[in-house]
Amino acid sequence: MKAVFEGFVNTPPLWKKQQFGLQQFQFPEIDLSASDTMALPEHLRLGHQMEVVFKNLISSSKAYTIVFSNLLIDEGKIRLGELDFILREERTEQLVHVELAYKFYIIHPEISEPIYRLMGPNKRDMFYTKLDKLKDKQFPLLFHKSLAPYWETANIDPITIAQQCCFKAQLFAPYGKTTSIRPLNTKCIAGTWIRFDVLNSPEFNPCQFYIPRKLEWVIAPHQDVPWKSHFETLMEVNLRMVKENAPMLWVKKPDGTIEKVFVVWW
Repeated sequence: MKAVFEGFVNTPPLWKKQQFGLQQFQFPEIDLSASDTMALPEHLRLGHQMEVVFKNLISSSKAYTIVFSNLLIDEGKIRLGELDFILREERTEQLVHVELAYKFYIIHPEISEPIYRLMGPNKRDMFYTKLDKLKDKQFPLLFHKSLAPYWETANIDPITIAQQCCFKAQLFAPYGKTTSIRPLNTKCIAGTWIRFDVLNSPEFNPCQFYIPRKLEWVIAPHQDVPWKSHFETLMEVNLRMVKENAPMLWVKKPDGTIEKVFVVWW
């Protein structure tokens, strides 16, 4: 599990400082040796696993204390949402509301605006809709009346709480093409994406392949996995294509280098 914690820490923020009206959370220095004893439930979805990772890492940090996490906001019988984390920075005693996002986006070269270029490999998750949700829904929930008992108990005035997002991402550029994503962080580019007909070309025939589990998407590729041939991988990926599911591959080239590649079905 340590590799997952390392992968999270080593994943860059999608932008630096302030962009799109959102302040990026500056992740503190972390001693990853503590992650050897940190638990990570296997049954959770990847987004919830990343919340567990964030919580464990911040708890091991001397820079912040977690005041609240996963505060649920209800209006009658309707669940409006939740706040991910309320942190206290130890040095300044500033309270910070942090919304966490860990995303995998492909970069679509046919769209001009960078914020509209980023989409999930299955085209069901768009960066610009996540931005809108953060600004228009998530952050305003801090001031919902149902949270008043929490603030009273902790003697907190929500007006004094700063709002930031910890938005980490791995981006995948179109294979064989150069693309610009400014003002986004170019260090987020972690691999490329292709369509099935490109994977089925002679170029990939001499390569070996591994289809990682979703939790392994976070980590850096390594040699110690059960590699499969081009033919075996084509059959397995084809089944994913039929189900409109875009898998990530680790592609080991003849020279031993390993790259991350998404194969999209559309």
